[in-house]
Amino acid sequence: MPRPDAVRRVKSYSAGDGYVYQYYFFEGNRAQRGGNHGGEFTYVVTADRHTAFPFKIFVMQSALDSWAKLNGRPLSSSEEYAVAKMRLFQAFDEGAVQAPAAGQPAREVIVDESNLEELLGRLGI
Repeated sequence: MPRPDAVRRVKSYSAGDGYVYQYYFFEGNRAQRGGNHGGEFTYVVTADRHTAFPFKIFVMQSALDSWAKLNGRPLSSSEEYAVAKMRLFQAFDEGAVQAPAAGQPAREVIVDESNLEELLGRLGI
């Protein structure tokens, strides 16, 4: 018997660019980008309530490892998810969340050593 589709909780975010985005978390996976390992978090986003598209956040493992070394503990999976969500909000505010061109892969933004600490600061970590 096939598994029923998951019920998704659609959320809204009023961005600094003037748009009100609706989004939901779709899935998270371990992935690679150019030989760099990390966590890939996929959200489904709409800015007009008609056209939904995937948008990805890639959290680089090297940034997580560096942070763990400096702080004496790794981030939990919940904290890593929270960092990805903060990066999504930042992308909304920057106006960087756009639908991919037809036939193109989902657009994405990165969490790396240059922005991890700032994102964690927003979370009080």
